[in-house]
Amino acid sequence: MSNTQEALYTNKIFLCGALPLLKTIVADVPSLKKSFEKVHCIYQVSCLDPDAPEGKWATHFMVNGDEWLVHANKVAYRVKKQKFVELEFKSVEAMNAFFKGKIGPATLPKMRGVNYIKEFGVFMAALLKMANLLGLEAPPEKEEDKRLLVKCYFYLLSAGISTLNKMGHPEIHDWTSKSPDRVYAWKVDGEDSVSAYIRIKAGKSKAGRGEYKRALPFFTMRFNNLDSALGILMSIDDMIESVQQGKLIMDGAPEFGAQIGGYMMEIGAMAK
Repeated sequence: MSNTQEALYTNKIFLCGALPLLKTIVADVPSLKKSFEKVHCIYQVSCLDPDAPEGKWATHFMVNGDEWLVHANKVAYRVKKQKFVELEFKSVEAMNAFFKGKIGPATLPKMRGVNYIKEFGVFMAALLKMANLLGLEAPPEKEEDKRLLVKCYFYLLSAGISTLNKMGHPEIHDWTSKSPDRVYAWKVDGEDSVSAYIRIKAGKSKAGRGEYKRALPFFTMRFNNLDSALGILMSIDDMIESVQQGKLIMDGAPEFGAQIGGYMMEIGAMAK
């Protein structure tokens, strides 16, 4: 039986938006970064799907210590003498449910490479950190955790919107197909490392991390601090009230803020 389009949209949000955040999380959490120092391994998270070209959908990472190569939405296969760890879910729905916190016998993945004790252990620790971070219902107390969480949300949103566009999501693809070359961005004042953007033009889109340097973005959703950003990103604060209070600054026409805000809510609903 074919998967519903909604299930596939959600699955690609996890594969192309959420899982690539592991690279950022490991780089920004000193204890995790240290644990991967001497690790050389291919890691993969996949789900079986008879309608997929290769019988499964997957995102994999080629890890060599500090160097992480992320291959979103690409299947890897074990190479002789290469350490390989994989979490393989039995279906798209099982993977979606697992990453939404519905963990049980029906959603647990098949685990390959568990005999690589160190490699398997540090990967599971990184996944657990990601799950705990994105599963928070209230802002964390530590500034470094707030910074990392906002960064992850920004990256997830930019990648998520671009991914849905490439999959032909009706509303988002209609928006990009009618657009000239424009850049939409998210940033926090005083936090140079906490920013992301999406560039769109005539139906094409590309998500980016950090600030867009080549030109001034057409529209920027800018927050005055990390707490204000989390208030919106975690659906705690009202967007209109945040604008009125100066917590959220729309650098550009307000109607584009409402449009981007709607897409943000859609991505958030799929990932929760």
